[in-house]
Amino acid sequence: MVENEKQDEFSLGFMIGILVGEGHFGGDGRQAQITLRMHVRHERIFKWLVHLVPGSKLYGPYHHGGRNYLQWMARGEPLKRLVPLLEQTTFRYIDPYSFDKFQKMVEEYGLKSG
Repeated sequence: MVENEKQDEFSLGFMIGILVGEGHFGGDGRQAQITLRMHVRHERIFKWLVHLVPGSKLYGPYHHGGRNYLQWMARGEPLKRLVPLLEQTTFRYIDPYSFDKFQKMVEEYGLKSG
């Protein structure tokens, strides 16, 4: 995450809320990724995430099946920097189901910190 003022508790909590509600923790068989897809009306949130997680990527807009959406992805080094931040929050207690998916991704792709 961006250093100093951008790494505040609200930003981290808001990001966790979005990822729990709309995100996907997984991978493509070669590398882990966190993926978020939402309607193009949420473009500001996506741009904020790209700023908050340097190196993450924004794709789209896509128009498929009557949907108009953007897709944000964190993988590689940006994801490796993000994992320990997510692990030290109350994410595991707020939504154990999503946290289990996150932990499975971390373990399957060897992202364990330390």
